[in-house]
Amino acid sequence: MAQYSAQLDGVFVALADPTRRAVVRRLGRGSTSVGELAREFPMTLPSFMKHVRTLEANGLIRTVKSGRVRTCVLNRDRLALVDDWLAEQRRAWEERTDRLEQFVTDPEEDRQ
Repeated sequence: MAQYSAQLDGVFVALADPTRRAVVRRLGRGSTSVGELAREFPMTLPSFMKHVRTLEANGLIRTVKSGRVRTCVLNRDRLALVDDWLAEQRRAWEERTDRLEQFVTDPEEDRQ
């Protein structure tokens, strides 16, 4: 459980930045080179590479170097970690709201 939490924390940290979210969104359409990705953002390449390294360190993307070109690929499995966590939270809140609704709408309930 602690490992799961650390991984999830890292993913949320990586996704906290709008530039990194935009990179993930772009890679959702397909793999592309770092140079192509960087052109879409108003920053220097070294600054952009910090974002790439953060995404890679947290498992959201992987990069593959072929010659002089480094290509970024989205790791969809890592996004499933967030999806699983959100589903777990959704279930918990739905149970709570169901109990609240039952409490509010049940006139026969003895409320002392």
